[in-house]
Amino acid sequence: MNTDIKYYQNKKEFRLFVQQSHASLLQFKKNRDKEAFNNLVLKILPILRNYINRQLNVYISQGHFSKGKYKGDDIIDQLFIEIYDNIKDVKQEKDFYAWLYLKVDEIMKDIQVEEEFNELFFKNIDTYSKPEWDAMEEKYTKDADGDLLLIEELNDSSYNHNDYELKPIFIEENEADFIEKIDNHLKQDVLKNHTALVIRNLPHAMRQVFELFTNEHLSLEEIALIRKSKINEVKTLLNNAKQALRVSLFNRYLNS
Repeated sequence: MNTDIKYYQNKKEFRLFVQQSHASLLQFKKNRDKEAFNNLVLKILPILRNYINRQLNVYISQGHFSKGKYKGDDIIDQLFIEIYDNIKDVKQEKDFYAWLYLKVDEIMKDIQVEEEFNELFFKNIDTYSKPEWDAMEEKYTKDADGDLLLIEELNDSSYNHNDYELKPIFIEENEADFIEKIDNHLKQDVLKNHTALVIRNLPHAMRQVFELFTNEHLSLEEIALIRKSKINEVKTLLNNAKQALRVSLFNRYLNS
């Protein structure tokens, strides 16, 4: 009982500390002192980290996230950004403590929605028609605020999605005909933008393997080491990503 009383007393004191940190954080941001801002945020994170880890366990047990896919630090990293970008939305310091929990929940729900969309996207990829693909690409070419990106920005080499080339990906002997058909039908910029659209929306594990193999030129053995998985599992993920891309290209550009 005494331990419980001490725990709640400490939690109450900690809550007060967090609330009082609000004014300092606003001042640090106003002064663009990001180092001081981050150092203070680090001091208010311990109790949130416990909450995040408990929530992760719930999401994993309910099947929303695969075990080991996300760590508490992934949510913490995003929380840093959310606090810095949006702390001005907290009008009174008494609301700051609850607001932090709100942001944690929003981050995790956003991840859940993205995961569910990606799984659904992959399961239905062979059913999308050309008009549906065109509509998805139009949506894809908008940034997070809904503003259209300039074409030259999309074609800039700093956007990794435009590094995709099919020849190093489809290297099997029985894929030569597919490559030839695609080369005859599509310009490289069209092909790369479509590839980016597909890969961006694949499930996380599939997307990671494809990126490491294609853009980073890692071997299947190296990717297996990074993912702490078997080579056969990596190969299956890569083949599934390739098949998704193959089907999408056929349905959008060759099935006419």
